[in-house]
Formats: sequence, structure tokens, C-alpha cells
Amino acid sequence: MRVAMKIELSEAQRGELESRANGRTTPVRVAERSKMILRAADGATDKEISAELDVVRATVARWRGRYIEDGLLGIEQDGTRPGRKPQISDRKVKAIVKMTTQQTPDNATHWSTRTMAVAAGISEASVRRIWHAHGLKPHLVSTFKVSNDKHFVEKLDDIVGLYMNPPENALVFCCDEKSQIQALDRTQPGLPLKKGRCQTMTHDYKRNGVTTLFAAMNTLDGSVIGQCQTKHRHQEWLRFLRQIDGSVMKGKEIHLIADNYATHKHPNVKAWLAKHPRFHMHFTPTSASWLNMVERFFLDLSETQLRRATFKSIPDLIGSIEQFIVKHNEAPKPYIWTAKATDILAKVTRARAKLNKLQFV
Repeated sequence: MRVAMKIELSEAQRGELESRANGRTTPVRVAERSKMILRAADGATDKEISAELDVVRATVARWRGRYIEDGLLGIEQDGTRPGRKPQISDRKVKAIVKMTTQQTPDNATHWSTRTMAVAAGISEASVRRIWHAHGLKPHLVSTFKVSNDKHFVEKLDDIVGLYMNPPENALVFCCDEKSQIQALDRTQPGLPLKKGRCQTMTHDYKRNGVTTLFAAMNTLDGSVIGQCQTKHRHQEWLRFLRQIDGSVMKGKEIHLIADNYATHKHPNVKAWLAKHPRFHMHFTPTSASWLNMVERFFLDLSETQLRRATFKSIPDLIGSIEQFIVKHNEAPKPYIWTAKATDILAKVTRARAKLNKLQFV
């Protein structure tokens, strides 16, 4: 006859078990297991305990054994359960991942759950689970552009240095043009936002002209100097430079960060800058507009003020832009640059190495 393992408890162990067996916040399963161990320590058999607590005898034997092996930790943890045997083998999963990342279907540029399910002979739900587990999203594609500027390192160090260690007695401005801002009016009025329904607007529109916003953002406090003009030639750029010159107190050096647009390097512009020596131009590398923090301001303008608005005329559009700048300057917040030049350079170097490797495959 098989005899159950004997349990002996110290006063401290018994006290801990009793507190768990009678505690109001103790999980029900832990309280029940604690009662099993207390009765077992009193000398009760598994059969007697199972009858008292209305549980299966094998359950009492299991938790008696776990308490003897691991103590309180043994009855507080449920342990792992084997679960259902997977119907798709690891080999099959690896094959699907390989197909997703290294092959394409005959009549498409990327896989969908339907096409992959047909090709692999499994359900769409299974394909979806495998892709989710491996972080695969064939329907998405990200765009990128690695700068090939020969002086990328020097320009990068220069601009990041202005952001992180600006010169004394000087102001740093990020400058750029947001061109071709359209005054769009909808062909039909939309419905306003209401409970249970989002705001609506027609997909078609009427063009009422365009304007160009010249903007210079002060990296110190985030304030913006803005000017809307009909074109964006060197004449308009000079007009904007004069506005910046008149807005900044005399005696302050002015450092302007701009892209390589030909307008910024026109001979007439160079001549004007030569007559105003307090202006210092810093050009971003080609294909690296992300280095210019005024682009972040343009994003805010587009998303919060322009994208969902309607404008019946150019003056209406310009008034909206100017109002946004005024409100922004009432409580400006600077965009803080945190990326070090060395970290950016390392990332660009890795990207170039991968691109060069792909070219020779």
C-alpha cells in the first residue's frame, strides 16, 4: 500500500500557511492548497483531504509533493502546462518566413495573407500569426535617402555643433521655404464631428491659388519669423533676409541654417551677405533636410492648421498661416536636438555599407 509523504511544519511555516488559507486577499487556489498542506501536516491522508475539500485525490497528492520540494513557492506557482501541440512545424514556419523576406509572388510586388496562405497551404489566420510573431509587415514600405554629399561630415559637425553648443552673443535660425501651399476649398460642405461619427469632408476640391511661406525658427526659444510671398526666387529670399535683419537687435551675430537650394546661393544674395557681415550661412548636406529643425515646425503647421481646413482665397490662406505663427510665438517651445554627430555618422556609414553591398549582389 502506497503511503503519502509526511509533512512536518514549524510554527513559522504553519503561521504562514494559516494566513494564506484564511486571508481575504489570497487567491482562492492558493488558499485551497494551503488548507491541503495544513491538513496533511495534521496527519490526514490524501483520501480524507480530498473528501473534506471536495477535490480529486491526485490533486492533493500533487500539491503535497510540490510543497515538500519547494515550500510555499511550490504551491503559489502553477507551473507550465504543455498546451496543444502546434499544427505547423518549425520547419514550415521557417520556410514561410524565408518566402516572405526573400521571394515575391508571380503577380505582385509583395505578399498578402491570402497569397501566402495559398502558396504555403495554410490558413490566412496562421499566416497572420506567423508574421506577427516574427515582426513581418509586407504591406508596409519605408522611404529613405542617404546623402552622398562629399562634405557630409564637415556640414554635419557644423550644424549639430550649432544646435548643441551655440555661439555666444549670437542667434541661430533654421530657415527654409514651404512652397506651393495650396488654398483648397471643398466642392461640398462636410459634416461636423458628432457622437458616433467623425468629421467628414469631400475628397475633391477647388484650387484657389498657392503661396510660399518663408520661415526662420529661433533654436534658442522656438519663436518663428514668417513671411508669405507669391514666389520663392532669390528676390523673395533677400526680402526675407531683410526682415530677419530688422527683427534681430543690432550687435547680435546671426547664424542661418538652410538647404542647398539655388536661391540661397544666388550671386545677388552673396553680395548682400557680404555687406552684412553679421550673417553667417550654414548649409545642410544634400538630401539631408531632416537636419533642419524648421521642418518640424512645418509639420505642425500642416497637421494642425492646413490639412483639414478650407480656404476660399489666397488672402484667407495667408491669414490662417499668419495667425498660426502669432499663436505659436505667444508661448513658443524650442525643439531640443539630442542626437550626437558621431551617432548620426555611424548610422549613415552603416546605411552606405549596406547599399554598397546590395549593389554588388
